[in-house]
Amino acid sequence: MSVGVLPCATARCVALPRVRGPWTERLFWALTQKPGVVIDVDDLTTDGGGVLEDHDLQLALYIAYELHYAALDGVDERWEWSPSLLCFRQAIERRNERAVDELVAGSAIEETIDVGRALQRLVARDDGPPLSRFVETQATREQVFEHVVHRSAYQLKEADPHSWAIPRLSGPAKAALLEIQFDEYGEGKPERMHSALFAETMRNLGLDATYGAYLDRLPGITLATVNLMSGFALHRRRRGAIVGHLAAFEMTSSIPNRRYGNALRRLGYGPDVTGFYDEHVEADAVHENIAAWDLAGGLARAEPQTARDILFGASALLALESLWAEHLLSSWRRGESSLLAPLERA
Repeated sequence: MSVGVLPCATARCVALPRVRGPWTERLFWALTQKPGVVIDVDDLTTDGGGVLEDHDLQLALYIAYELHYAALDGVDERWEWSPSLLCFRQAIERRNERAVDELVAGSAIEETIDVGRALQRLVARDDGPPLSRFVETQATREQVFEHVVHRSAYQLKEADPHSWAIPRLSGPAKAALLEIQFDEYGEGKPERMHSALFAETMRNLGLDATYGAYLDRLPGITLATVNLMSGFALHRRRRGAIVGHLAAFEMTSSIPNRRYGNALRRLGYGPDVTGFYDEHVEADAVHENIAAWDLAGGLARAEPQTARDILFGASALLALESLWAEHLLSSWRRGESSLLAPLERA
């Protein structure tokens, strides 16, 4: 076994999923070679649809980011910082950033004066698709399971992208982020980590809780929601955006999680399944003010030049989540699976 290639026996190890098109074909081939192989992108384009919905491009970006989070089966870990990989990733990131920019309207200059209040107005104005209400009252068992599988792309690594911001902040904003993350990581109790609670929910639903198990089924728009936060988090210049993303995430989480818990109770499940959602109802209600005023507001006060990007990160979260929710709802209205391949009945 060559240096840098680990057996797939670590706590987080992902098998490369199936190729979806030219972006993943080029990337996956390169990752099976020694680090440094040039990955040519000059002739690659999107599939004709939107960048954010492109199944192939978003999977390629997700796997490029995944090198920072997990071992890839059969892939030399030195690929993580290989210049050729970073050049390939940058080509996708530029397309992705342009697509997100087009999706998000710019914040008015006056809104940056009081970021905490601006975030509250932003969240209050959001009128995205009523996904959580549909799941609570109407979703079938299969649709609820699909929702859980979609969310596994992030929830099994919950809090990790936002933690990249810790060394990039200082003072009150850093302390606020650490307060939120301490709860996310179970206050030092491994079994109470939110990612562990979500894995327990999956297992008790009869789903595969193995990290990355459903990558082949996840559509581009689902992967784009995770790529958004990884893209913000891995670039220091976007520290404001990842803070804004987390603030909006915490401010809009409590009510939907209550509804998702209610949906599972409606279907006959108990606390062993609803525990993840019930925990978020309580925790995120506490985190809301910390995230808006102490974290986002604290960063804006310390570094006023980040205020606009804080609001951009929050707006990007809301806009992309709306696209994702509409994908699920429109698929279900057509009587189709929202995944690339339907789940076997659990």
